[in-house]
Amino acid sequence: MAVEIERESLITEAHNAPVTSQRRVRSDLETTIPKPYMARALTAPDTTHPDGTTGHNHHNLTVLQQHCAFFDQDGNGIVYPWETYMGMRALGFNVIASFIMAIGINLAMSYPTLPHWYPSLLFPIYIHNMHKAKHGSDSGVYDTEGRAAAKFEWGVLYLLARDEDGFLSKEAVRRCYDGSLFEYCAKKNAANKEAKMG
Repeated sequence: MAVEIERESLITEAHNAPVTSQRRVRSDLETTIPKPYMARALTAPDTTHPDGTTGHNHHNLTVLQQHCAFFDQDGNGIVYPWETYMGMRALGFNVIASFIMAIGINLAMSYPTLPHWYPSLLFPIYIHNMHKAKHGSDSGVYDTEGRAAAKFEWGVLYLLARDEDGFLSKEAVRRCYDGSLFEYCAKKNAANKEAKMG
């Protein structure tokens, strides 16, 4: 009886919910990613990159912290609005968009990441406290899941990494998580500027 109940708990398809048989749980992950159920702190793996981005140095930061560390221009663990602005410009965004995004991002994420309770008028984002910058309304009255912030983030990612056909690749999305996409786009943008100059 106990074995039968245990087998039932492992069933991934429900006959009264046809979508569960149409969209089956992947069973090949064990062959490409060791322990696919285990959360990774330092890498953003997928089936084609089980060790994360090749050649990307994680500096012993979480994937979320790596995502933000690109904008830390001086490497001190604090991202100020002018650093966010310079990072956005390096990615290829124009002056106006970079200014608006720098102000918006630092206004929204500065206070939750501060190591103290009183606000700072420089609006710094502390990378080591980035996990505290919860999206969505803090009161839970509107946008409890952070849908507005998510739409903004996906829109910016699409503008940054879409291909010639207007599609966003799986690889671009994966690399966005660990910040290696930002490094790649900044190098590509710098090379394009050099080619235009010389």
